[in-house]
Amino acid sequence: MIDQHLFKLDGAGAIVRRLAVLEVLQAFLIIGQALSLSMVLTTLWQGKKLSWLYLLLFALCFTGRQLIDWWQDKMLDRYSNTEAEKLRQKLLGKVFNEGQALIQKQGTGSLITMALDGIDEVRNYIKLIYNKVLTMMIVPVLLFIAMLFVSWQCALILLVMYPLIVLFMIILGHAAQDKAIKQFGNFEILSNNFIDSLRGIDTLKYLGMSKRYSTSIFRLSENFRRKTMAVLRVAMLSTFALDFFTTLSIAVIAVYLGFSLLNGKIMLFSALAILILAPEYFLPIRNFAGDFHATLNGKNAFHRINQLIKAPKEPIEQLKLTSWKPNDQLTIQDLNFKYQKGTQIGPVSLQVQGYKKVGVIGMSGSGKSTLINLLSGFLTPENGHITIQNHDTSTLNIPDWHKQLIYIPQNPYVFTASLRDNVAFYTPQATDAEIKQAIHVVGLDDLVKELPHGLDTIIGQGKRVLSGGQAQRIALARAFLDRQRKIMIFDEPTAHLDIETEVDLKKKMLPLMKNHLVIFATHRLHWMKEMDYILVMDHGKLVEQGTFAELKQKNGYFVKLTQEMRGDQDE
Repeated sequence: MIDQHLFKLDGAGAIVRRLAVLEVLQAFLIIGQALSLSMVLTTLWQGKKLSWLYLLLFALCFTGRQLIDWWQDKMLDRYSNTEAEKLRQKLLGKVFNEGQALIQKQGTGSLITMALDGIDEVRNYIKLIYNKVLTMMIVPVLLFIAMLFVSWQCALILLVMYPLIVLFMIILGHAAQDKAIKQFGNFEILSNNFIDSLRGIDTLKYLGMSKRYSTSIFRLSENFRRKTMAVLRVAMLSTFALDFFTTLSIAVIAVYLGFSLLNGKIMLFSALAILILAPEYFLPIRNFAGDFHATLNGKNAFHRINQLIKAPKEPIEQLKLTSWKPNDQLTIQDLNFKYQKGTQIGPVSLQVQGYKKVGVIGMSGSGKSTLINLLSGFLTPENGHITIQNHDTSTLNIPDWHKQLIYIPQNPYVFTASLRDNVAFYTPQATDAEIKQAIHVVGLDDLVKELPHGLDTIIGQGKRVLSGGQAQRIALARAFLDRQRKIMIFDEPTAHLDIETEVDLKKKMLPLMKNHLVIFATHRLHWMKEMDYILVMDHGKLVEQGTFAELKQKNGYFVKLTQEMRGDQDE
């Protein structure tokens, strides 16, 4: 229920001390409120005049309790917001530093869920735990001591009832906790599946698989709904049981006090004081149980975010690599990689040299993107041997290798900034003349004419909306401006474009590939004629490799793939 890391947050000790003082004061105010109200009712019952002094004391205690509640909420809101935002910044910093390596391992949907909904759950968790736990630890103890002075018999009855309620809450709490942990994992799976399907919806529609995936999302969401209702049933049962037993305990005390009053064993003042204090005695644990499910979600999110923040970094090779030259070689032998879910890629063995266009072809799910991520250094192989520029290594997660890469994914990111800043993002020293030339080369002249402020027009999220083709052209313009990097890696950059836009972009892209090492993953066969060398993937394995002519002559899987995808484009 309570994560030990919660009390290791910055300022945790100070906030706990302040809250503890307020809870002690709260308990004394509750006692004062109960005793003063009992005295007012007792004097009225005895036919005496209304005691304005005790009534004023009751009003002061009541007002004091409300002020303390207000101050606690304000203090905890401020503290929980601050610490939740710190966690968000740490998580985003981890994602920024780890980049694609962390995203590929955890999944885009999972990280988005943690950075948005997860942080909100943690904010609520911090606020509830500090408030509810301290109240439950301090207030009942002080109220029990006060009741011992009023009627020790009633105090002992309530003391016997309290552990039974706690025991019952623990039993049902464990059942709810197990279900909540499983449900949290299901939520991450659903998030990843939804985000991946959303990002690839154009490809799925193109391949005629959109209905199958929509059925899959519906099935996952229905399964998630059913399990959510199962968790809520347990949580509601726990709350109902707790309310039932606390109400029953108060009823037992009320009956006992009634018979004691009839037998003259207790004074009216004492009976009223116990009867008023009894609900307050059980109120902290009832409030805690009422928010039990919310704290479970928050604990799971808090634990998961801390796991992500403290996750070990991908191994980095500090090799000194020079700018890629025509005689440089990259040799890979028996490279293997396995995802946590069990999907395996490899073994992969290949050799590329100098400036060459290398195509990676295969059906969706064949392992193209994983191979691209391994070659980019975004994923670390489980085993295998790599030789690059005569250096031996086990991973391409090499800073000097990344400095040479121009990486263009399916959906290039367009920053909320001016068109000028977007195009010159990697080359901020570029002049306006160079930026305009890059824009002209990739065919964005019409876009510039449409923009009200030309290059200074703000584009990106919440601003000027761009089509998929325009976003890809901006990514290509960035590549055109960067003349230093000689390695270009494309991960299905035209997957979401219509064929007319793709053909137009193809004319712009091919000249940019000259004097570069290009690795181009796609499922569009018409690109393969432009490649100097082709890698053919199938179910995670590199099944064939060679030139276009060699693969045609071999009459193997590549030819079969060509026949199956003939409707895509002429091969």
